[in-house]
Amino acid sequence: MASKVYFADFNCKSENIPEKFRHLLITAGIKDIDFTKKFACIKLHMGEPGNMAYLRPQYAKTLADLVKELGGKPFLSDANTLYVGRRKEALEHLDAAYENGFSPFSTGCHVIIADGLKGTDEALVPVEGAEYVKEAKIGRAFMDADVFLSLSHFKGHCSTGFGGCLKNIGMGCGSRAGKMEMHSAGKPTVKTAKCVGCRVCAKNCAHSAITFDDGKANINHDICVGCGRCIATCPMDAVVASWDESRAVLNCKIAEYTKAVVDGRPAFHINIVADVSPNCDCEDCNDLPIIPDVGMFASFDPIALDQACVDAVNAQDVNKGSILDEIVRDAGLEAPRSDFFKSIHPDTCWQAGLEHGEKLGLGTREYELIKI
Repeated sequence: MASKVYFADFNCKSENIPEKFRHLLITAGIKDIDFTKKFACIKLHMGEPGNMAYLRPQYAKTLADLVKELGGKPFLSDANTLYVGRRKEALEHLDAAYENGFSPFSTGCHVIIADGLKGTDEALVPVEGAEYVKEAKIGRAFMDADVFLSLSHFKGHCSTGFGGCLKNIGMGCGSRAGKMEMHSAGKPTVKTAKCVGCRVCAKNCAHSAITFDDGKANINHDICVGCGRCIATCPMDAVVASWDESRAVLNCKIAEYTKAVVDGRPAFHINIVADVSPNCDCEDCNDLPIIPDVGMFASFDPIALDQACVDAVNAQDVNKGSILDEIVRDAGLEAPRSDFFKSIHPDTCWQAGLEHGEKLGLGTREYELIKI
């Protein structure tokens, strides 16, 4: 049975975009959720400073204001990143969020970094029917919420093809150890040139897998269980993930993490298809959007939502001068291939995630698009 996906474009005649966004949320059924005195997590990516394609804070404010009207207690949240950047620990992550406009004063609700100061505050969540993940490692604040709302910027991604609802939830809600589990088939290693022998990693290893040779850390992979604590606690960023998982399995793991997050409680999902950059908002810069802005999409079904947005992107004209336009011209084509994200990132396999999510019972790729 097809799921309903609601859509509003950016044309403004009788109402502005925040008003139209609110109209979309209500029409899509968000009022069917009981928010009364409940903590409502709004999961979004607040952008790496330097990148300007991330969602404007007004979307978060409109959603948070509506949740408060419905009796809920909203908060904005994201988890720390696995890679080295401005969002790898909570204090700098908050600085980055405020710098990009996500503060209690601009959005009307607080920002909580879900996996704590160093990315180690996690809940272990069993994933029913999973093939790759026994227990997902999810930032604890995400799991403490009574209602889960995802607000995603839909764009390209070098590892997953595109980043939408599943990527925002599955990868975005993972603790640092959870992110390592999704990205890595192996176990962490030490960049000895960066290691100063402080032994913080060893103090945080529950399995005594870390020894020191000439003052440099060494991880015994026969003992290591891949928990990722050493990555999170190393002050020199000397411990790194192997980043070696296949692209198809990565997307499947993201689907399993998404299931861990949304199972057992009300969840509602929004994708904004605007400023569709070829790469993720985790980059500290962004490129020209590959297509014109499309609009706002909302659904209770995360699989249908992402599928509808992929289809909407692939139905657009290509922006002249974008990287997609360059790829088309370099290949001597008159028009891009039918899959824009595959054209930009040919080694990715985004279909695997939606297919696996459908098999897990997250939703269906069949959808009915309802324009408001």
